[in-house]
Amino acid sequence: MNSVFQSRLYKAIFFSLLILTIGVVGYIFLFGYSFVDALYMTIITISTIGFGEVHPFGTGEKIFTIGLILSSLFIFGYAVSSFSEYLISGQFFHQLKVKKVQKMIEKLEGHTIVCGYGRNGKQAMAKLESYKKNFVVVEKDKELVKKLDSLGVLNIEGDATTDETLLRAGILKADNLITALPSDADNLFVVLTAKQLNKKCKIISRASKETSYSKLKIAGADNVIMPDKLGGAHMATLVVTPDVIEFVDRLTIEGDTTANLEEIAINNLPEEYLDRTILDLDLRKKTGCTVIGYRTPEKEYIINPDANVKLEAGANLIVLGRPEQINTLRKIF
Repeated sequence: MNSVFQSRLYKAIFFSLLILTIGVVGYIFLFGYSFVDALYMTIITISTIGFGEVHPFGTGEKIFTIGLILSSLFIFGYAVSSFSEYLISGQFFHQLKVKKVQKMIEKLEGHTIVCGYGRNGKQAMAKLESYKKNFVVVEKDKELVKKLDSLGVLNIEGDATTDETLLRAGILKADNLITALPSDADNLFVVLTAKQLNKKCKIISRASKETSYSKLKIAGADNVIMPDKLGGAHMATLVVTPDVIEFVDRLTIEGDTTANLEEIAINNLPEEYLDRTILDLDLRKKTGCTVIGYRTPEKEYIINPDANVKLEAGANLIVLGRPEQINTLRKIF
C-alpha cells in the first residue's frame, strides 16, 4: 500500500513539472518570449491567477494557453488528490518518523542489532535493556513494528536477510548482531550477509535443528544457541544437581538479584595495569568483587585463575559480586 501511494505522488510531481516545462518551452520557441516572460506566463496560466498578459495574444497563443489551462487543471487535480490521499493514509507522517529514527540509528556506534522480535528476540532485548546497551531491532511484521514503536524501541521495518535492511540498521558500525528468526535458513542468510558487510561484527545466531549448527558456524556465526536443547539439558540438570543450578540461575547481570557477573576487558583498564597480575589489580579490596574467570587473548578460559596470572592486552576478566559491589566496580573501571 505504501509503494502505491508513493508511486501516485511521484507521478503527480512528474506531471506537474512536465506541464510547467511544456509551458515555458512553448512560449519561448513558438512565440519568441524570453525565459522570464515565458515562466511568468506559464505560472499565471496554470495557477489560474489571471494577471495580465505580457504581450497581446494572437490566435496561436490563445489556443496554446487554452490547452495549457485545461491540461494543468487535470494534472493539478490529480496532484492534489494524490497528496491528500497520502496525508490521510498516514504515510507522510510515517515517512517523517522513519527518517527521524534513521538519523538516530546513524549516530550509533558499537551497538547491537537484534533480528526478529519473537520470544528469543524479546528476551535478548530485555537483557540488553537491563545492561543499558544500545540496540536496534529488525522486524518485518507490521503489527510487531507498531508494538516496538509504542515501546519507544529503535527499530527497522524490513527483511533482515537483505543487505539494504542491515545497512539501515547500522551493520557497518555495529559490534554485535543477534539473529533470532524462526527459520534456520533465514538465520543462515542473515549471518552470511552480516559477515560480508562487517567482518568484525560478533554474530550470535539461534538454531532449531542440530544440522543447522555447523552450517551457521561455517557461515560465520561466532556463537550458535539452540534454545530447545538448552531447555532440555537445563531440566535434566535440575534433577541431577538442583542446588548448583539454582545457584547459577541467581547469577545475572541485572541489579535486582543477590549476585551478579560482570566482564572486564583488560584493554579498558588504566595502562598501568597492563602486563601486571590479578594480584596487582586487587579487585577484592577495592570493590569486594572476586575474579572467577579469565579469558586469554586466544579465547581460552581459565576457571578460578591464580593471582599471578598476567593481565594481557585483548584478554577479559570475569568477576562475581553483589549488586552494590558491581556498581562500585563499574564506577572505578
